[in-house]
Amino acid sequence: MPTIDLAPFHLAVKNGYFQAEGLTVEASTAPSGPASVAKMVAGEVDVAYSSYTPFFQAKSQNAADIKLVADASSAGPKSTMVLAMPGSAVRTIQDMPGKRVAVTARGTISDLMTMATMKAAGVDYQGIQWINIPFPDMAPRLQRGDVDAAFMTEPYITGTIKTIGAVPVFDTAAGPTADFPTAGFGATAKFVAENPKTVAAFQRVMAKATAEAADRSKIEPLLVEFAKVDKETAAAATLLTFRSTLDAANVQRVPDLMLQFGAIPGRVDVAAMIVKP
Repeated sequence: MPTIDLAPFHLAVKNGYFQAEGLTVEASTAPSGPASVAKMVAGEVDVAYSSYTPFFQAKSQNAADIKLVADASSAGPKSTMVLAMPGSAVRTIQDMPGKRVAVTARGTISDLMTMATMKAAGVDYQGIQWINIPFPDMAPRLQRGDVDAAFMTEPYITGTIKTIGAVPVFDTAAGPTADFPTAGFGATAKFVAENPKTVAAFQRVMAKATAEAADRSKIEPLLVEFAKVDKETAAAATLLTFRSTLDAANVQRVPDLMLQFGAIPGRVDVAAMIVKP
């Protein structure tokens, strides 16, 4: 997917880190996290990158025995925000109740972080009119007036501000969702059990590439190439926090929030899903 948090993966591919570990990697494109997880469950791919919510939805519904093999990112300040047009009815978080808000899908990081931030601010989130729109289509729909506001991540935040003059309304990575885990890499329990050395090698590669991704100069060219943004947007974008090592207590925040807002039917134990390095 054309997202910023895959930059360490692309860095690892370009620099030959997978080959150095004896791994041959074939990247497969998926339009969304749920589609990526579905490919993994169907056996079309061995490892899936996705926002965390589809992993936990599949696990809670017993659709698959999923294991988490590496972290990818967490939301840093101003890396996940709600935007609106200058003339929109939404100017502050208090204006959100009852409005039309674009998200990628319900029960995802998009609406969960938005609702959690609104709840923490004492704002009614239950009357929101959620409208499912892919990130690349949000800016024109926002400009056209199809929605009053939109939840976006980078590089779409910077690109939307630059191209249509949208303005940030509020940061969703604050309060209860500060440093909130956003995405990671998973595999089926069957693949992990049958290929422990492969999984361990994958983890080593991602740890090395993630450490190297702290150098922003190595990341910006990858945003231009893979996230399909211009150099100016890549330079201005607020980066997510790259991570590779899975912290069970931190990632547990995701299914706990999903349970709180009714996105999954029961509690998911993250610690039992993590493949330790």
